[in-house]
Amino acid sequence: MKPLGEVISGFGVSYHLYADDTQLYFSTPNHPNKAVEVLSRCLEAVRVWMGRNRLKLNPSKTEWLWMPAPRYSQLQPQLTVGGELLAPMERVRNLGVLLDGRLSFDDHLVAVSKRAFHQVRLVRQLRPFLDREALCTVTHALVTSRLDYCNALYMGLPLKCTRRLQLVQNAAARVIVGATRCSHVTPLLRSLHWLPVVFRVRFKILVTTFKALHGLGPGYLRDRLLLTYASHRPVRSHREGLLRVPSAKQCRLAAPRGRAFSVGAPTLWNELPPGLRQVPDLRTFRRELKTHLFIQAGLA
Repeated sequence: MKPLGEVISGFGVSYHLYADDTQLYFSTPNHPNKAVEVLSRCLEAVRVWMGRNRLKLNPSKTEWLWMPAPRYSQLQPQLTVGGELLAPMERVRNLGVLLDGRLSFDDHLVAVSKRAFHQVRLVRQLRPFLDREALCTVTHALVTSRLDYCNALYMGLPLKCTRRLQLVQNAAARVIVGATRCSHVTPLLRSLHWLPVVFRVRFKILVTTFKALHGLGPGYLRDRLLLTYASHRPVRSHREGLLRVPSAKQCRLAAPRGRAFSVGAPTLWNELPPGLRQVPDLRTFRRELKTHLFIQAGLA
C-alpha cells in the first residue's frame, strides 16, 4: 500500500491508513471549492492506480464529510469518483466515533448513551447473582469502557452534551450499590471511587499530555504543545513546568478554541499544582491526579 500513499501525497493531501480503510483529508479555509477540486483529482488518481493493480474503488462505499466555515455553510459541493457524483454525508463513522459537519458530537453522544443504558439494564439483571466486586468488574467492561472510549473528544463541550453520559454513570452506580433511582448520586460515586464524566475527560486529557511531554505518546501530540517560551535563560515557566497556550492567531479554528488539544491541554495542565506537574513517573502522576480531581469534584 506504500505506493498508494505516494499517489495521495502527490496532490498535497494528507491521509491515514487503517488496515483496509483509507482516509483522506484536505483543508483550504478560504478556498473551499479548491479543496473539492483537489480531492476529486486525487480520488481519480487513486481509482486509476487501483485499477492498474487489479483493485476497485467502490463509489457506493466511499463517504466524505464537509466541514465548512460558517460563511461557506450554504455551499453544496460534490466530489466526483469515476464519473459518479458523491454528495457529502451528514455524519460518518471514524473508528467508532460519529462525526458530523459541525463536530458537535450530538449524534455520537446519543448513540453511546443508548448502547450504554442497554448494558446497564443487563448488569441490573446480573445483580442478584454477583457480589459488589464482580458487579464493578462487569460494569467497567460493559458500561464504563463505552463512556471512556475516545472521551478526550468531549473536551470543551457544553455540560448539556455530556449530561447524557453522566446519567448513564449515575444509573450504573445505583445498580452496583443497590440504591433507588431517587437516591443522591454523590455519595455513591464517592464510595465507588468514580470520577464524574466531566472529570474523567480531564483525567484522559492530562494523562495524554503527561505522556506526550515524557515521550510516552505520539509525536504529533507533543508537536501540538508549545513547551517553552523563547528565552536564553531559565524563567519561571521552565521551573514550574508550564505550557504556553497559543493565541487565537496561532490556533485557527472554526470551532471554539478551547476544544483544540493545543489549547485545552495546556490550559488544564497549567491549572495543576506545581508539584503535580513535576511528578516524574506516569503511575504516580495518575494516582495523584485522580486524588486532585476528586477534590475538585467535591468527592474527597
